[in-house]
Amino acid sequence: MTQQWSTLDVKQLNKIFTPLTFEQRLLMLSRFFPQEDVLYTSSFGTRSVMLLHLVSRFRPKQPVHFINTTFHFKKTLEYREQIANEFRLKVIDVLPDQAQNEITAKERWWHSNPDVCCAVNKVLPLEPIKAKHKVWITGLMAYQTGYRSSLAVFEEQDGILKFNPLIDIDEGEWYFYTDYYKLPRHPLEALGYGSVGCEHCTAKGQGRAGRWKGKTKTECGLHPAGFVNQVQEGK
Repeated sequence: MTQQWSTLDVKQLNKIFTPLTFEQRLLMLSRFFPQEDVLYTSSFGTRSVMLLHLVSRFRPKQPVHFINTTFHFKKTLEYREQIANEFRLKVIDVLPDQAQNEITAKERWWHSNPDVCCAVNKVLPLEPIKAKHKVWITGLMAYQTGYRSSLAVFEEQDGILKFNPLIDIDEGEWYFYTDYYKLPRHPLEALGYGSVGCEHCTAKGQGRAGRWKGKTKTECGLHPAGFVNQVQEGK
């Protein structure tokens, strides 16, 4: 079971971690939480490489969980292998329920009901893994969406403590870091994809403008609180 964190605990952690650099935040995490309590997920998208590189430097034994919906671009899967090999990362695939995944493909839920598609192929498969951890490292950045702009370094949500070490980065800092270390970029970025998720729900566009294009949806559902309950209630 994950630990429940009081508001005071989260405030104290934010007071300690917010003034630190991105590198210091990852190092400091080890002083508060043993590695077995920490979950790290990555989409291996266009903005994933910086945190993957930081984790490889400062938490080299940290496994990386990749939610493999089976609907990713082939280029994303190739990029995942490239980064895993280059950074010497242990990547663990998280797969959806096979029957639900097959129904998704047959019914084309990504088109008719993208929230259900995300719930059964992304959010629900991660739930039992989250339940085994106390802290979840995410790559969320405040500048990316309105929802993310209100987040702090630490957020308590649904019984797990979310750690967002890059939340206050700006895009210029991201480019500086990746250029300085000459990090490999997602191959689809050069083709005009500012953000990359599942193939059916990703189009070319600046930033996240190409995600769920033509729909009001801006988040897959992994991070907003109570997403699955809202889907089940038809909201």
